[in-house]
Amino acid sequence: MKLAISKDQLNTGLQTVQNIVGSRTTLPILSNVLLQARESALGLTATDLDVTISSTVEAKVEKDGAITLPVKRLSSIVRELVLGEIDLETDDKSVCSMRAGPSYFKVNGLAAEEFPPVPKIESAVRFVVSQEKLKRVLQRTSFAASSDESRYVLNGLFFSCKEHEVTAVATDGRRLALTHEEAEIGAEVQRDFIVPTKAVVEISRLLQDNGDVEVVLGNNQAQFQFRPEKGMAASLVTKLVDGVYPNYQQVIPRESKERVPLVREELLQALRRAEIMTSDKSNSAKLVFSENNLLITANTPEVGEARESVAINYRGSEISIAFNPGFLLDALKALDDEEVYLELTDELSPGVLKTSGSFLYVIMPMRMN
Repeated sequence: MKLAISKDQLNTGLQTVQNIVGSRTTLPILSNVLLQARESALGLTATDLDVTISSTVEAKVEKDGAITLPVKRLSSIVRELVLGEIDLETDDKSVCSMRAGPSYFKVNGLAAEEFPPVPKIESAVRFVVSQEKLKRVLQRTSFAASSDESRYVLNGLFFSCKEHEVTAVATDGRRLALTHEEAEIGAEVQRDFIVPTKAVVEISRLLQDNGDVEVVLGNNQAQFQFRPEKGMAASLVTKLVDGVYPNYQQVIPRESKERVPLVREELLQALRRAEIMTSDKSNSAKLVFSENNLLITANTPEVGEARESVAINYRGSEISIAFNPGFLLDALKALDDEEVYLELTDELSPGVLKTSGSFLYVIMPMRMN
């Protein structure tokens, strides 16, 4: 393999794939990135065997070839180089020579044949969604996914594909986030599937504000092909979570007693201040809704007390309820709506945060002292 590539192109390609590589792995090859030079492009691929990410960048290829190199070390070298163009050349012993102006490196790699093959999706169906929409879906739901490995079906994002619409749900048992968006989904793609959290994090990182994503679904794998209007194309293949997602519809209250309109930014700032006076042991904030007023208090014996009044448009009966302020903040930070609505019944029933759009967030109350 012999090629010349700009520092920016190589750095961009490495940044795209390297996050999936863990710092501790029992297989040395999984610490490496696969470099494949062909025609006028350099392909880069990294994997942890569950998630595989590939990207392609422009290069002046003099001789086709492939090699795997330690991705973290290679990324450090490229980042520290001063000059813009890098010459790469490999020998038959899997050693890569790198030259950039006065700098020269010789990096020991492993043969490309040792690298795990990129998974192929069998019996696939596919649909297309804009990157902007998928980005919004992940932003509004993924924060509510569980990190408890004993409940593995909750360790990811549940997708339900119906004709012309995709719905996403995440829950950890104490809160549930749901949203849906229109998508180019045909009648043949009526599928439910669960994307693991690690893949969701990488997909979120790869998404841009323009272009499309083609989602290819197999029996136990999915591929996300990112096609931006400009810039670098990339692909992510992930195993899907094997299991049946719980019936989330049962968690959503069918009706509520009061519906309170709230200015999102005002509520977010007030809760941030209240959260300062909570602790790991006592992480609740009490919300008291009375005529045109919301009183937020946080009282932690070993820390202190916070109290704040917010003017609201409310004329219903007085309701007191306590929530984990961090859970409410997660949802409010994921939104960009000016106004949100909090639907309440009593201090023991779940609260439901809604927008005028397709977002819904169920949050369980906490016991009040």
